[in-house]
Amino acid sequence: MSDATIDYQNAAGPLHRPDLNGGRKPLGAAIFFGALIGALGFAAWSVLHDMSAAGDTSHLAVGTFVLLGVALIIALAFEFVNGFHDTANAVATVIYTNSLPPMVAVVWSGLWNFLGVVTSAGTVAYSIVTLLPVELILQSGSSAGYAMIFALLIAAIVWNLVTWAFGIPNSSSHALVGSIMGVGLANQFVSPAGAATQGVDWGQVQKVFSALLFSPLCGFVMAALLLLVMKICIKNRALYDAPKGDQPPPTWIRALLIGTCTGVSFFHGGNDGQKGMGLIMLILIGAAPTAYALNRAMPDSSMPAFIQTADQAENVFHLHAGDAPAVDSAAARDRVGAALRAKSVSSPDVFAALTTLSGDISHSVKTYGSIKSVPAASVSNVRTDMYLVSDAIRVMKDPADFSADQKKILKSFMGELNAGTRFIPLWVKISVAIALGLGTMVGWKRIVVTVGEKIGKTHLTYAQGAAAELVAMGTIGLAEGYGLPVSTTHILSSGVAGSMAANGSGLQWSTLRAMAMAWVTTLPAAMAISGCLYILFRQVF
Repeated sequence: MSDATIDYQNAAGPLHRPDLNGGRKPLGAAIFFGALIGALGFAAWSVLHDMSAAGDTSHLAVGTFVLLGVALIIALAFEFVNGFHDTANAVATVIYTNSLPPMVAVVWSGLWNFLGVVTSAGTVAYSIVTLLPVELILQSGSSAGYAMIFALLIAAIVWNLVTWAFGIPNSSSHALVGSIMGVGLANQFVSPAGAATQGVDWGQVQKVFSALLFSPLCGFVMAALLLLVMKICIKNRALYDAPKGDQPPPTWIRALLIGTCTGVSFFHGGNDGQKGMGLIMLILIGAAPTAYALNRAMPDSSMPAFIQTADQAENVFHLHAGDAPAVDSAAARDRVGAALRAKSVSSPDVFAALTTLSGDISHSVKTYGSIKSVPAASVSNVRTDMYLVSDAIRVMKDPADFSADQKKILKSFMGELNAGTRFIPLWVKISVAIALGLGTMVGWKRIVVTVGEKIGKTHLTYAQGAAAELVAMGTIGLAEGYGLPVSTTHILSSGVAGSMAANGSGLQWSTLRAMAMAWVTTLPAAMAISGCLYILFRQVF
């Protein structure tokens, strides 16, 4: 990547490069490492507490506990790297416009990343999980499950570190999706001939990848248009000036820039922080299914409605099964699993199998009184049934031969099933939030310099920074609401490029080419790394 930057010495006017090396204090380092150790200790205590509450401590072997600990550390490491790689984009604008001192900006961004993760809904977390092969999701505690988790997380971390070392803004979401695809293809490759297995859910990949493709285009075009609109509507010349010396901008401009930085940081935490959560849940479900396979926090008061919806869904499936013969539970799981791998679930035989599974789910909750009372010996089958039925309803999408009331019943049942199986404990959110927040506070300088100095040929103006941040904040916030993973990096850095182009400031094409090359190569590189690691780990575990 080119080392070309803005020529501060020869640029017109007394422009000033921010001091990015200040603020290093022993007390800050002590607080940082204290929080890091505290987060790991809190996660370990929470796992033991949950397992004890579920009566699962006697079932966890030492080797499994060690694997669980290593997997959790790797998952939190991914969020840590995500923090210093991606969130640097959020602070570049406030730093290069002198709105906040660098260390204040970084700590402020880390705080709002933390809050964004803690208050997130969890929808993005499971949109990432659905990219994985069904059998690996349902067998996450097996050797293949651990190989999957280790391979895809390590591959994403490696690629993030490579692009960070060269100062290239790159998407952690993009890297994670590529890693998941690599694991899926490798899983299909190493499976025995004739074995029923799934590679990659290309429908889900297309949905997620469309959101990632939309990110840079949206950032560039929307930021350019917003800057042009601002020039028409806001005539205050100060907004379009570059900072002079180390003086902060006018108060109202400074408030705008700090506000947009805050919003981007908050929504980044809410979106990117979830990507590790779903994988952490797979780890926990595999290692301690009694504690985490089913949502033990679902209140008893919600069980009558759950049972009623399950019975209604069973009747809907039975009506559409026609003359297809009923099957037992084991055969029903095999049939629905095979249908999901083939992405073809709308047949009488499959509806007959879904009838059996829906009835089993309803019977289990009736028998034990609530989801949290399901005994350890039955947890795995109940979760498998709930996950298979929910995923089958999702894959059905909008079957034409179902009435509006039937579609409503199935949608409601899918919501109930997801509430019982796709949940995020508060301690997982807090641990990820700490990892992401702490990651924000280290290693951010390389990406900040690239965004602040190596995209445009002139110094970033207040209006350009505000336009890029406003577009990023709005786009990421909407994506989080719809459960779509998007790239903070691509939206923000492309937004800066778009504002430079609209302003006629000129672009440093060597930087843009490097960013485009990283965008193009991330998917195949992450796929290759994770696929090779998965095959290697399958030989180890």
